[in-house]
Amino acid sequence: MTSNWPIKQLQDISDVINGGTPDTKVKAFWDGEIRWITPAEMGKRKNPSVADTKRKITAKGLEKSSANVIPANSIILSTRAPIGHLVINEEPMAFNQGCRGIVPDMNCVTKYLYYYLFANVDLLNDLGTGTTFKELSSSKLKSVEIPLPTLDEQKRIVAILDEAFAGIDKAIANTERNLANAKELFESYLNSVFANTGADWEEKRLDEITQVKDGTHDSPQYQANGIPFITQKNIRSDGLIFDKVKYISRGDHDNFYRRSNVAPGDILISMIGANRGMAALVNDNKTFSIKNVGLIKRSEGIDNQFLLYYLKSQSAKQYVAEESNGGAQEFIGLTALRAFPVPYPRVKEQTSIVVKLDALSAETKKLEAIYQQKLADLAELKQAILQKAFTGELTGSVQTHGRASLRGV
Repeated sequence: MTSNWPIKQLQDISDVINGGTPDTKVKAFWDGEIRWITPAEMGKRKNPSVADTKRKITAKGLEKSSANVIPANSIILSTRAPIGHLVINEEPMAFNQGCRGIVPDMNCVTKYLYYYLFANVDLLNDLGTGTTFKELSSSKLKSVEIPLPTLDEQKRIVAILDEAFAGIDKAIANTERNLANAKELFESYLNSVFANTGADWEEKRLDEITQVKDGTHDSPQYQANGIPFITQKNIRSDGLIFDKVKYISRGDHDNFYRRSNVAPGDILISMIGANRGMAALVNDNKTFSIKNVGLIKRSEGIDNQFLLYYLKSQSAKQYVAEESNGGAQEFIGLTALRAFPVPYPRVKEQTSIVVKLDALSAETKKLEAIYQQKLADLAELKQAILQKAFTGELTGSVQTHGRASLRGV
């Protein structure tokens, strides 16, 4: 058990190296030969080992900053925004001030230390301080306590974890692929419905079928509480969300409501930004105002669930892309929204299509829930194996733990 293992502070078994950032606008500092990594890039890496990076810094850029190059087979840890991304550099590498390098000495196996820090990301976060964002200071990091068995024991633990995690990572990849396939199956059927319309289908402008409005273009004074103020950020593929919403006064809401009177059964569609064209049904009686959002009023002339499915189809997405304007933040205007071409079968067929799509959507969501739960179980399994590793409970052979790791998942 770990009671027999000596406990060392990180500074006793490694050098902790600070990062630094030169001016990103000076061309002479970049496109050099020295590999350069940031927390953002680290967070996108699934493999702990990094041989190359998206950016490289020049010797001059390194000289004009407080950054340092650390030797290969060290650990780089993001210590702010966020705390806890970890990689092992296969080549000498430098990093920005949001990271710290950890260079283990001869008494510590790099991968063992990597796994220990990976298992204790919550602890590292708890040691962080700050109001705008948390940062893990060099002194706090150096004081982290590490249980340190013999080198042979460290290597044995690493071998077991490597094999067990290889099996888990393969299961995760398969599950993620199954999850993607389930979503693609529904989207494929949805797209086929509107790509292969019947001979008796008409095509109508959206404003021929129902009222189409937009939200306010004003920026009201926000307050701590009041009426939710919904923007395009609150429209998601799975519906309307009220997380991190801002609030406005009742007076402002009343003014905006005269322009865009949102009611249950209406459809909201984002008009600006990366998610423009994304639509959601208003399915409760919450009172709110809208901005940068189109309002498609409920109408007896069309099944709004049918219309919502159409707006999620590839045909509708293509129209939005073609009719968008603007530069850095593209938008689709109200005129184009009102002219939206909508395939229009008889109401009875609309209802039939909705029933079929609802049924397939429900089955797809069941599969997604199963796959999401499996991913959660696999993540928990990793943590359980890590917990055993650093409490001295990984007894037996590499093969035994490698086979046992996936039982019951």
